[in-house]
Amino acid sequence: MKLVVVSAGLSVPSSTRLLGDRLAAAARAAAPAAPADVRVVELRDLAVEIAHTFTNGFAGRSLSEAYEAVTQADGLIVVTPVFSASYSGLFKSFFDGLSVSEPEALAGKPVLVAATGGTARHSLVLDHALRPLFSYLKAVVVPTGVFAASEDWGAGGLDGRIERAARELVALAAPAATTAPETPGTASGTAPAAASGTAPGTASEGLTGVSGGRAMPARDTFEEVVPFEERLAALRPTG
Repeated sequence: MKLVVVSAGLSVPSSTRLLGDRLAAAARAAAPAAPADVRVVELRDLAVEIAHTFTNGFAGRSLSEAYEAVTQADGLIVVTPVFSASYSGLFKSFFDGLSVSEPEALAGKPVLVAATGGTARHSLVLDHALRPLFSYLKAVVVPTGVFAASEDWGAGGLDGRIERAARELVALAAPAATTAPETPGTASGTAPAAASGTAPGTASEGLTGVSGGRAMPARDTFEEVVPFEERLAALRPTG
């Protein structure tokens, strides 16, 4: 399992990088059966190439390698400091450039969002800035985000959030062959065949297949779409 940590920290040492490292370590611990290969992308080192990408349209060698690592990863851990109640400009510019060069790079990819700030009042950045950004990029954002304020370092609550978020990321990013339970009587990774496309014990009328444990309606059960103009004309009196 390949994980990439994207850290937008600017200082050295960086609390943003520290949070990314702790999340990566927790992800490794949560996947003993499928050890994670973790790579860290420090955006501070790519700042000049990111700026040049917007002026000449071409990514430099180091930035191209970072884009490739993100694209090939099974899951991402993204961490940004909070600037003006949102993610940093460097963080946004990196993913802007990625979306231009590889529009589908994050489609369906599990992403754990995290941020650091001086006060807990900035914790809403996770839900009001980071989640919308990665939802727009078609990524799958794990339920638990991690925000670390200055007073959180060394507190027990931060460790719990880190471990829970890491477990959620691993559950989504680990290869299906190692995470999906094997159904009795079937080969691993294959679904049992159901007669007439319905599950045993369920009503078959108007249903075909199962998605997420729920039967899905067949296409031919949907009402035919009638243009509004035709509906209006039918209501007008004739003669």
